[in-house]
This record gives sequence, structure tokens and C-alpha cells, in this order.
Amino acid sequence: MSALNELAHLRREPGVGRRRLTKRERKEERVALGFLSPWVVGLVVITLGPMAASLYLSFTDYNFLQTPEWVGAENYLRLLTDERFHQALWVTFQYVVISVPLQLAAALLVAIVLDSGLRGLALYRSAFYLPSLLGGSVAIAILWRQIFGSDGLVNRVLELVGIEGLSWIANPETALGTLVILNVWTFGAPMIIFLAGLRQIPTMYYEAAAVDGASKTRRFVAITLPLLSPIIFFNLVLQLIGAFQSFTQAFIISGGTGAPADSTLFYTLYLYMRGFGNFEMGYASAMAWVLVIIIGGFTAINFAVSKFWVFYDD
Repeated sequence: MSALNELAHLRREPGVGRRRLTKRERKEERVALGFLSPWVVGLVVITLGPMAASLYLSFTDYNFLQTPEWVGAENYLRLLTDERFHQALWVTFQYVVISVPLQLAAALLVAIVLDSGLRGLALYRSAFYLPSLLGGSVAIAILWRQIFGSDGLVNRVLELVGIEGLSWIANPETALGTLVILNVWTFGAPMIIFLAGLRQIPTMYYEAAAVDGASKTRRFVAITLPLLSPIIFFNLVLQLIGAFQSFTQAFIISGGTGAPADSTLFYTLYLYMRGFGNFEMGYASAMAWVLVIIIGGFTAINFAVSKFWVFYDD
């Protein structure tokens, strides 16, 4: 037990009065507070302060140029009749529901392949992880726009087999699909976590199942999935939160408008348009808090239902 923990314990223990700290204990206390101070300052200035300001602004009419004017719940009531807000919700829900399961499936599949004793594992692991580092960048979004454009790489490949392509990002029926593919392509981060989880599963389970004549499919369903379920749950929560917050891809590919026909109007993109395009910071703050509630709700639901499908070895 450290000196600080021991001191706190003594101060809480009934019947033990407060005693003067020794010189060494005071020094250790100052050192501990010194190490904690950057985190505390960052928490207050970067996180809690802006959150409190945003919550206050969500009940005001504020446009950067004037003092915030209190309007109560008016901003939240406006959301109920805002058709573009409803469209942004619908587009974002489609994106999350489609892209997150596909991304996790791709990550798990590649992790299983890499865990099968493939030579050059470090090289493949780095190559598959690289898109996760670049997937949210402006450069990759611009590249994606070129690949799926009317004269892009996809259409040129289709021309080789006699198929006439289209401008995938300019078609309302396919524009969102290109963003889904981009998110699925950045499966490197969950793949690394899956790979670490696979290597923690004791081999004796697979050996016993093989002796009993279980097929590879049976071993995967009866051993791998149950023992990997905590990792699947962890990745699901992280990727779900990240998908709801996606912004850069839609902003670059749609030119910051959600085009074509609002088919790529992500929630965060519409929030940005209202806040920094129309200077309706009060309205944008209300949207931000609604997003917090939505993400919190989905996370709570995941934790609530996890007891039915997440299993632990002990």
C-alpha cells in the first residue's frame, strides 16, 4: 500500500485521529498532486468546461456575435419538426447498423486467418492496421472520392469486363454505400484486439474438441465465439460510438453538404452545418446533447443485453 493510500486509510479508520504528516509523507503528497494536476486541469478545461458550456448554450439563442439569449427548450422542440434533422438521424442509423457489423465480421475473419500460423505475421498485421490510422483522414476521404467517381478506379475496372459504371458518390442510392465500404476497410484496430483475444484462448479446449471429433466449424461456434464474446462486446461498443461520431468522410465526399439528396447527411455533418455554417450554436449544442443521449442509450442497451450473450471463462 502506498503512503497516500495508507494515509487515506488512517484518516477514514474509526477511532484514529488526524495526525500530522511526516516530512516524507507531505513530500509524497505534493508529488502525487503534481502528477495529477495536468490530468485534472485537462479534465476541467478540455472536457467538463466545454460540456457545461455546451449544455447551457443548448438552451439559448447564440450566433457568436451576440450574448446568448435564454430560450428554454425551444431548440429541442425545433428538432421535432426539423426534416433535415430526421434525415440525418436516418442516414446515421443506416450507416451504424450496416457498417459496424460488417467491419467487426471482417476484422474477426482476418484475425482468425492471421492466428492460423501465417508466416510474416508482423508484416500482415501492420499492413491491415494501417487503414485504421488513415481511415479518418482527409487524404483518404479525397482518395475514396476519386476511386468511386465517374472516372475513378472502380469504373475503370468495370470497363475491362464490359460494364458501364456510374458516379457512385453522386448517386443517392450508392453514395452511402461507399462510406460504409470505407468504414469496413478500416477494420485494423478491432482486428488487432481480436487477434490478441484469440491468442488468449487455451489450446487445450481445441485439442479436446478435436479428440471428440468436432469439426472446425463446430469448434469455432462452441469454443471461439463464446470465449471471444467479451472482446466482441468491447469492439462493438467502441465501433458503435465511433460510427455515430463519423464526420470527415461524409464532409469530404459530399463537399460538406450531405449530397446527393442528403443521402450522406451524417448527424455530425448536419450539426456542423447548423453550428458553423448557419452560426446557430444554440441549436447545434442541443443536437450535440441529443447525440450524447443516443450514444448513451445504445451503450446502455448493449450492456443490458450483454448478459445474454457475453460469457467469461471463469
